Amino acid sequence: MLSKDSLALIDAEVAKYPANQKQSAVMAALRITQSEKGWLKPELIEYVADYLEMPAIAAYEVATFYNMYDTHSVGRHKITLCTNLPCVLSGAGEIAEHLKQKLGIGFGETTEDGRYTLKEGECMGACGDAPMCLHNNHKMHTHLTPEKVDALLDELK
Repeated sequence: MLSKDSLALIDAEVAKYPANQKQSAVMAALRITQSEKGWLKPELIEYVADYLEMPAIAAYEVATFYNMYDTHSVGRHKITLCTNLPCVLSGAGEIAEHLKQKLGIGFGETTEDGRYTLKEGECMGACGDAPMCLHNNHKMHTHLTPEKVDALLDELK
């Protein structure tokens, strides 16, 4: 189900833990799997669980608890806007409305062309740089303004 390269990356993560604790690499293994496949279909989560010799339900719990994992198809550009209190107090509510208007979608939705998915996120540990968003779980954009959002969306076209 996964490429040899992805399995090698997972094996490198597994090697960081004692031999009887392979399941400790579940977060990294799910991240690697999602990076290759785009999102975590149920059979992929089960595959990771089997590979790590852990119950499938335990891998499902991880995949559905953390908002960085996608258990449904997402757009090419997933924008996760922090909507916790520090970000909201710094303007995340206005940024959310601006994004919704620009993209024509709400939180948890994907544009018809499959280009963008907009998600709400929990605290991402950058309260001093609020409001902020995360692009595809990897690139943080901080001190957001409507103008910065427009520039980001133009860049992602």
